[in-house]
Amino acid sequence: MAFEIVAQVSDIPVGQRKLVEVRGREVVIFNHGGQFFALLNRCPHQGGRLCDGKLTVAVTSSEPGHYDYHADRQVIRCPWHAWEFDIRTGKSWCEPDRVKVRSYRTEVLAGTQLVRGEYTAQTFPVKTENDYILVDA
Repeated sequence: MAFEIVAQVSDIPVGQRKLVEVRGREVVIFNHGGQFFALLNRCPHQGGRLCDGKLTVAVTSSEPGHYDYHADRQVIRCPWHAWEFDIRTGKSWCEPDRVKVRSYRTEVLAGTQLVRGEYTAQTFPVKTENDYILVDA
């Protein structure tokens, strides 16, 4: 598999998401605290579009009436039936060993790192100062 450029870092502000197409598949990219995570845009339950779901913090409970909120662990909630998936891994919040959404590796590279090779033909100015998000599909 090879990485594919899908967006500039500036296209997805912290706390936001962006729907992109990667090799014919809809993939939703999340920016959580400057880190980028990518999931297939399809809930494994009945195919709901995860890009339309609510992004929220993970919540656990050790006893009735006591809740722990985990701001470092974001989950996307399917808009159809509220199934929740960890945006970092794609694993179901309720059944992580059995149910998951396909996740993709992401990488952020500076534009200067994307221009490779030795060129001796006619040259043109190239703008490379932005950072880009790549998805390994």
